[in-house]
Amino acid sequence: MRILLFLATNLAIMVLVSLIFTVFGIGGILADNGIDLNLPGLLIFCGLYGMGLSLFSLLFSKGAAKRGTGTQIIETARNQDEKWLLETVQSLAANAGIGMPEVGVFPSDAANAFATGWNRNNALVAVSTGLLRRFDKDEVRAVLAHEIGHVANGDMITLALIQGVVNAFVMFFARVIGHTVDRVVFKTERGYGIGYWIVTIVAEMVLGLFASMIVMWFSRYREYRADAAGAHLAGRAGMVAALQRLKAEQGQPADLPGELTAFGIRAGGGGVLGELLRSHPPLDDRILALQNA
Repeated sequence: MRILLFLATNLAIMVLVSLIFTVFGIGGILADNGIDLNLPGLLIFCGLYGMGLSLFSLLFSKGAAKRGTGTQIIETARNQDEKWLLETVQSLAANAGIGMPEVGVFPSDAANAFATGWNRNNALVAVSTGLLRRFDKDEVRAVLAHEIGHVANGDMITLALIQGVVNAFVMFFARVIGHTVDRVVFKTERGYGIGYWIVTIVAEMVLGLFASMIVMWFSRYREYRADAAGAHLAGRAGMVAALQRLKAEQGQPADLPGELTAFGIRAGGGGVLGELLRSHPPLDDRILALQNA
C-alpha cells in the first residue's frame, strides 16, 4: 500500500507541474524565443528516472545495508544477550503495531544502530557491537525503540519519496537551463552543443546541493519524531539517557556507509554547510526537545 502511495504521489506531482506549465504557457514562451524543448516529455522522462532510481534503492535497501555494514542476522539466539535482543525488538515492534523485523548486529566499535526496508512489517533493525558492549540494557532498549519508531513512522518510504521528487526536478531544471543557455547564449540551432553539456552538469551540481538540503531537512525532522516514538515505547528517561550516552561518544566516527547515514541514530556534521547537510540534529537539541515534550 505504501509503495502504491509512493508511486501515486510522484505521479500527482508530475501531473501538477505539467498543468502549471500549460496554464502559464511556459512552453509557448520558450518556443517564441527559439527554444524548442518538449517540456512534458522531458518532465515524464525525469520523473520516471528519479522515481525509478529511488524506488529501486528502497526495494533493495535491506540487502545493500547487510552487505555494506557486514550485518549478521540473528536467526536463532545463541546466547542470553541475543535472546534478550530478539525479545526486546519483538516487544517493541508489537507495541508499535508493526511486524517483527529482522534483527542483526554489525561489527563496529562506534555506538550506532540503523533501521531500513521498504515494508514496515518486514524491516531490518541492526545495532553495532560497540553499542551492545558499552551501553546498558535500558539505553540499548531506547536506541532500539528509536529505530522501531523510524519503521512505524514509514520514514524509509517518505524519505525515498522526497528523494525521488527532488532528483526528478534537479534533472528537469538542469536540462531546461542547459538547453536555454545553449540556444540563447551559444546560438546552437540543432542538436546539443558543448554549452548544453557544461551548463547542465554545473546546474545539476548546484541544484543537487539545494536538493540535498531539502532531503536532509526532512531527515532531521524525522529524527525528532523517532525520538518521540522511542520515548513513548521505552520511556522518556531511557531515551534521554541513550542520547546523553551517544553525546559522550560524539568524537568517534559513525562507521556507517554514506547511503545509510540518514538511517542511523547518530551522524556527524560541522560548519554552516555541514549543518545544512547533516542528517541528524545536534544531540543537545534532541535531548532538549524530549525534556520539553
